[in-house]
Amino acid sequence: MKVRLHRDIGMKKPTLLAGWPGMGNVGVGAVDYLRRELGTEVFGEIDMSEHFTPEAIVVEEGIAKLPEVPINSFSLAHSPDLIFFLSEAQVSGPAALQLTNLIVDMAEKYGVERIYTCAAFAVPTSFSDETRILGVATDEKLRDSLTPHGAEILGQGIVSGLNGLLLGVAGSRGIESACLLATIPQYAISLPNPRGSRALVETLSTLLGVSVDLSGFDDPVKQMVEVMAQIEERMRAAFTDRGGEGEADEDLEGSVDKEEVPHYVMRRIDQLFQEVASNRDKASQLKEELDRWGLYQLYEDRFLDLFRDRSETGE
Repeated sequence: MKVRLHRDIGMKKPTLLAGWPGMGNVGVGAVDYLRRELGTEVFGEIDMSEHFTPEAIVVEEGIAKLPEVPINSFSLAHSPDLIFFLSEAQVSGPAALQLTNLIVDMAEKYGVERIYTCAAFAVPTSFSDETRILGVATDEKLRDSLTPHGAEILGQGIVSGLNGLLLGVAGSRGIESACLLATIPQYAISLPNPRGSRALVETLSTLLGVSVDLSGFDDPVKQMVEVMAQIEERMRAAFTDRGGEGEADEDLEGSVDKEEVPHYVMRRIDQLFQEVASNRDKASQLKEELDRWGLYQLYEDRFLDLFRDRSETGE
């Protein structure tokens, strides 16, 4: 793995923004949108071909071929000076640590004073609820500077993947870093969520002092709303068909209002996921619940992750 620069750049204490694919492609969608709106210019990339193992082939008109190696590029914008790092793939293990160290090396090379990453935060919420922006940082000063821009401080939790690892590596090397997370419905982590990306761009634009046209999100958000409205309506219909029967959550007493059904369903499913994580015998109950609400396809990856060989995941 190595950095390839097309040319050197002259910048004064730039800010670096990094994005990778993840839940709903929320984080990478926000960073990429901002990059395109500000008219950036690519000046380098990180060659990760030695760490890319294809898991499928690409078929075009009946012809099979290997997929292209994911692109990991650096680009720049001025007024203010910004460096963007965008990747088309997540990596894990030693490769992830090597990658984040290379990114921080580049940050040190160009005098970067601050790094922002973006991600999604899955919660038992409806698509119709307002998107919240949560923030975490490597020091109290930067953490507290996020709240005037509409971010809530994440009291506890984890920031997984490369978003979290980059913060840890950068912080250990003295570079202020923060991650902004947009809330999305738990059932929709496999669906594109441009609303979350838009909320992140709004927050980033105020933090960076730039003006950004957000109208490019209008059509994608409209399409997202239509799809998620259909999903939640199926939940309500299934709940009505079964007469609201079933075990109620401890903190949900009495009948459940129709509009609160998606929240109820997601909380119940999340509880079952937690129970199955420690007791595999309840997996069939979880599968039945996902099928009952028509959500198995959306939760399939998370469900199958429960049965991965623990030796493969390092647990």
